[in-house]
Amino acid sequence: MRVAIIAPGEMGSGVGAQLSQRGATVTTSLLGRGAESAERAKRAGMTAIDDDTALVAGADMVLSILPPAEALALAHRLAPALAASGGRVLYADCNAVAPQTVNAVAAVIARAGAPFVDVGIIGGPPRTEGYTPRFYASGEAAAKLKPLGDFGFDIRLVEGGVGAASALKMSYASLTKGFSAIGIAAARGAAIGNVAEMLRAEFQDSQPQLFAWLQRQVPTVYPKAYRWVGEMEEIARFLGDDPGATMFEGAAQTYDVIAERWSEKDEAGLRYLAELFRR
Repeated sequence: MRVAIIAPGEMGSGVGAQLSQRGATVTTSLLGRGAESAERAKRAGMTAIDDDTALVAGADMVLSILPPAEALALAHRLAPALAASGGRVLYADCNAVAPQTVNAVAAVIARAGAPFVDVGIIGGPPRTEGYTPRFYASGEAAAKLKPLGDFGFDIRLVEGGVGAASALKMSYASLTKGFSAIGIAAARGAAIGNVAEMLRAEFQDSQPQLFAWLQRQVPTVYPKAYRWVGEMEEIARFLGDDPGATMFEGAAQTYDVIAERWSEKDEAGLRYLAELFRR
């Protein structure tokens, strides 16, 4: 099995590491990527091939695992290389995007003549102790993703065509990442009102399970918040004119603030979260 993964971020490199450790040949592209991406790719056993034609020609499938805003641009970029492969290489969009977005990606890949799979990844990156996320796949070519199961991945087919797997991913993330955003908003309100310690005590008394979840999750948000901005925007797009869409527009703005403070190493700006959700 030969798999090209773009890009070697946290999830992409985790998937790549599991594949390479179990005998697959894993390649990636580092075009436009920095030193951290190159180091992650190296640790994961991924070989960098920065010529798109060679990258696609040497693969059985391409897994697109990117921040949501980059999904369509990558499809356009790789379309000529996919066309040159004569429809042999499977293209799987594994990004957290709305069905509207994944259908736009699918149209680009269809014009290139390549088989396409809509994939929603639920869960975190694979870990060495055996944990792996679930890959929900939909579309006519969804079964072509099943060979990844031979490398320890949990592949689940979703009926409904292209867009179904992305709809599942959007619906799931609206609760998990949406709830983290609500927790952040609650912490901000408590800080403004100077009642953080009382809120913390009340959470521990009346909502111990939800509070424990937030204590685990919120501190992990900081380095990932920049990616979650686009994901919240995609959920809002998915919901369309439903009033709930505005919640996720607000969640996107919340994560944008967190991402900015994290990138600027603004510990003071994140202190209200650290204090409320300390363990």
